[in-house]
Amino acid sequence: MQLLGAHVSISGGVSKAVERAEKLGFTAMQIFTKNNNRWFSKPIDETEAERFRLLLKNSQIKFVVSHSSYLINLCAKNHDTLKKSRASLIDELNRCEILNIPYLNFHPGAHGGQGEKEGIKIIAESINIAHSETKNFQVKSMLELTAGQGTNLGYRFEHIAEIIDLVKDKNRMAVCIDTAHIFAAGYDIRTPEAYEKTMSEFDKVIGLDKLKLLHMNDSKKELGSRKDRHEHIGKGFIGLDGFSNIMNDKRIRNVPKILETPKGKEQTEDIENLKTLKSLIK
Repeated sequence: MQLLGAHVSISGGVSKAVERAEKLGFTAMQIFTKNNNRWFSKPIDETEAERFRLLLKNSQIKFVVSHSSYLINLCAKNHDTLKKSRASLIDELNRCEILNIPYLNFHPGAHGGQGEKEGIKIIAESINIAHSETKNFQVKSMLELTAGQGTNLGYRFEHIAEIIDLVKDKNRMAVCIDTAHIFAAGYDIRTPEAYEKTMSEFDKVIGLDKLKLLHMNDSKKELGSRKDRHEHIGKGFIGLDGFSNIMNDKRIRNVPKILETPKGKEQTEDIENLKTLKSLIK
């Protein structure tokens, strides 16, 4: 059984996310552990954390990942922003540890004109600082591949490999492929041949053993557009064939697959998109 789900709201408390995901029939979910447009939030209430852990343990959800705040930029040019980003990353790692969430997923950062090499160096430095402040934590740092908009790093497999190479505790590193992002960055996955070429390159540069999550999003923009716009499965430029390649790849069958496609409050769109993905399994 493949682990499938979507991003779920924590409105009303983190434990509510488990109830929502259960109701939707998910076996995997992604959440924010705080308001994603704020640097910091009040600490997680211990009773609420206990309820989250208990509900999760007794649920059909076998995989949870937290997505970091979008404000975090681990190679920010502005010193104040960099300082806040590092403190916020540490705070989010703490929140994950309290909730027993095994992965914190985040975008590497935007260098803002400092150059890619310098940006990569600063990102690794930021992760090393965060890890040294969260020694012996179980939670891993998950780098998400990006579309490469503006000065965003992480749109090449090499960027991610170089960051991990500079991180001292490599055992705490994991990687997330976002299908819309890599497609917009120029990695084709639409035909079996193109898909094989992309995945072989990922394995050679980063290593499939590091791949712990797939964000399943079609792309509103064409191949190599460097624009991050998510679309429903099969309705964008990747198309159903691309997702069929993923769903039938035995090497990544056990890698959880989570939707970040547009949705309303009831998340009926997620149910439809998951149905589409399941229908592609041969």
